Amino acid sequence: MKINIKHIIIIALSVTLTYSAANAQSIGSKEMRELEQSYAGSTTPATLQSVLQSSGDFESLAENSGKLKSYDNYFKYKADIGSINDQKKSGRCWMFACMNSLRTGVMKKYNLKDFDFSHTYNFFYDLLEKSNLFLEEIIATSNKPMDDREVSKYFNRPITDGGVWSIFYAETIKYGVVPMEVMPETGASENDEQLLQILKKRLRKGGWAIREIASKNSTVKKSNNKLSEEILNEMEAEKISVLKDVYKILALTIGVPPKEFTWRYTDNNGNTKTVSTTPKEFYASVAINGYGPENYIMITNDPGKEYYKLYEIKNYKSVIEGFNWTYLNLPYSEIEPAALASIKNNESIYLTIDSGAEADKKSGAGLLDTGVFDYNTLFGVNLDMDRKSMILTKQISSTHAILLMGCDTDKNDNPTKWLAEDSFGLNRGRNGFHVMSNKWFETYTFRMVINKKYLRAKAQAALGQKPELLPVWDYMMF
Repeated sequence: MKINIKHIIIIALSVTLTYSAANAQSIGSKEMRELEQSYAGSTTPATLQSVLQSSGDFESLAENSGKLKSYDNYFKYKADIGSINDQKKSGRCWMFACMNSLRTGVMKKYNLKDFDFSHTYNFFYDLLEKSNLFLEEIIATSNKPMDDREVSKYFNRPITDGGVWSIFYAETIKYGVVPMEVMPETGASENDEQLLQILKKRLRKGGWAIREIASKNSTVKKSNNKLSEEILNEMEAEKISVLKDVYKILALTIGVPPKEFTWRYTDNNGNTKTVSTTPKEFYASVAINGYGPENYIMITNDPGKEYYKLYEIKNYKSVIEGFNWTYLNLPYSEIEPAALASIKNNESIYLTIDSGAEADKKSGAGLLDTGVFDYNTLFGVNLDMDRKSMILTKQISSTHAILLMGCDTDKNDNPTKWLAEDSFGLNRGRNGFHVMSNKWFETYTFRMVINKKYLRAKAQAALGQKPELLPVWDYMMF
């Protein structure tokens, strides 16, 4: 009999791994003595222990004051933007960032000093479309068990107020936009936590009812896991019943969006003018030419995946007929020159970041820089990780969308620091702005929406490939 060395190695490895797992060790007296002696033999001053125990504000203790004073407000290149707005207690930063990139076009078209869109109008349709998508996902997976990873993901997060640029694009193409005065903010749109909890409860109830229809009906074809037309019709009827309740909840808390509107404004010359139109027509008149997937692409840096390759997240959208979140994975050596070229051409950029990472929140400096807090020295431990390991272990993730609109460069025109507009009012950051070092940019930024023309040749060539489809639980989603 021929011996397969490869199989022997695999079996040996599996035995070794099984043995190791079965012999996991707890912290015993020997290990405890080692831990205690290690601390007792350290050179940690008693005064430091006293300070750390008396104050839970480790940021203040670890703050590097020298870093905070080392950044000025000068930027060689800046794109035009509108005034700082405020998303209040909501997760609509992605919507604000997208709309902020379009505001200057409206200001120029209508000769205005400032302008803002109604985020409430688009929020209504965002939540309605996400509700429909969730229910359709439940119908599509009704033949899978409840503990299936995909089913579990859907019920765990049936709806959120978060999103990405591709969702904004699909929703505005379908529903358009309106000026802020046409549909102002409400208490529920500015502080949406309770609204989302109510919607989640109704959607989970509806999702469960849809699965009950499938499980109790004997006409399900078990052989190929396909549902009969009769069951599908019953499920769709249940879905519409749920959506009627969702619409009612949204109408009561946010208001009913207008199908057409009249907007009166006063321009910079003191002239009062009137615009009567529909939301879709208004969007078509003010959007950046070709502000869609034909000309724009989301790019990111994920060291855990292959560079110069397109990826698509399954079912990451809101509008059924929209397109999934698709991105091109690139090294920062490609991302930075593209961003700089866009800003030089007066085009601000949708950008997501890990907003809590090494961010000065107290001094008013609005500084995002590595080394702002020196916890390594404070605790005498090494907390350093590279970007790949931080992403894969969930140490960092994309948590907030902002508008990248400025860059300063050295004598060779290489970026040294970046300027971003936030959407949390004037009291956040540096009067509503954040200054980020280039090192911080390369460590804690994630998704960027860029005009394809600003990409270099190698990156542009990669756009022609078919995206690799990633599961709904891919780690870059969060």
